[in-house]
Amino acid sequence: MPTRFPKAVLFDLDGTLLDSAPDMLAAVNAMRAARGRPDMALADLRPHVSKGARAMVGAAFDDVDAQQRDGWIPEFLALYQRELGRHGAPFAGVEAMLAALEAQGCVWGIVTNKPEYLAVQLIPLLGWQHRCAVLIGGDTLAARKPDPLPLLVAAQRIDVAPEDCVYVGDDERDIIAARAAGMPSVVALWGYRLAEDDPLAWNGDVLIEDAGELCAAAAWPATP
Repeated sequence: MPTRFPKAVLFDLDGTLLDSAPDMLAAVNAMRAARGRPDMALADLRPHVSKGARAMVGAAFDDVDAQQRDGWIPEFLALYQRELGRHGAPFAGVEAMLAALEAQGCVWGIVTNKPEYLAVQLIPLLGWQHRCAVLIGGDTLAARKPDPLPLLVAAQRIDVAPEDCVYVGDDERDIIAARAAGMPSVVALWGYRLAEDDPLAWNGDVLIEDAGELCAAAAWPATP
């Protein structure tokens, strides 16, 4: 078992650090209301949040042609920007986990597929703007997860070798990206998953049920 925290930890954002589904739901339901449709239930949207805007709009309008739905993505993003940080909150245990990392001198940052402009606006609403050492969005670089490039660039920007970083995420592409970057990984089981997702099959290094478990050094995968 590890007896120390990692030198650095990089996190996915939506579904890992932040329960942003309520903000996403407000945006989706504004779109549905504009089209004379009843509200969608939070439970029906939550599993799709980590899959991105296209997946969420697809879940909200599954009877609409995919090409037409894709044309509604800018509308969804504009509505989501309006609702940013108004309804969601960090998952239980996240603030305690971040405090535990900081107390041990561990640097942490965020690598998300959320558009950078939205992530940049959101972080101050959570009070993390002076704590988060690096922030990479889905359009910051030429590639996004599951490509390892965003993780490798984040590690470079905080001057930590990839093998000394741990990546934490709730989606299979997070774990694929971590493996390709040479980073140990944590599967955040508290996040968003579709019914058919099998996190055991992702082959992450550690699977964790609750973010608060990561307040203990022994819960983290070993790093050199």
